[in-house]
Amino acid sequence: MKIIPKKGVENILFGMKCKDVESILGKPSKMLDDEDANKIYLYNQHKLALTFYEDEGFRLGYITIADTATSLFGHKIMACNVADAKKNLADVQKWEFEDFDTFEHHFNEENWLILVVEFNEIVKIEIGALIVNDQFVWAFKSS
Repeated sequence: MKIIPKKGVENILFGMKCKDVESILGKPSKMLDDEDANKIYLYNQHKLALTFYEDEGFRLGYITIADTATSLFGHKIMACNVADAKKNLADVQKWEFEDFDTFEHHFNEENWLILVVEFNEIVKIEIGALIVNDQFVWAFKSS
């Protein structure tokens, strides 16, 4: 799957509602609610988790993907060494770093992008909808 920062993954766009995503991907493998009453859809076949925010009318606001075939800016970086992957992401200049004992987060705020790293390899990529002036910027406008 192709990650499109600020927009979503492939034709799954930030701002879609559950029914919009289901019309593209079908029923999820699993559905759950988190502690904030957000809905999370898991699609095992795509190694994809989609979070629909309750306080935004259950619009898609966050995506986690772990599929090794995933590409970002035209590069397949899953399961790659994080330093090598960042060289391929030359357009992304500013990274914040957090260490969580067994894993790391490499965060780029401009694209709301997190590279999740374990054992020095990227194991997941997380992207979120952008927020400007305390308002979400939705890539998907209707629904």
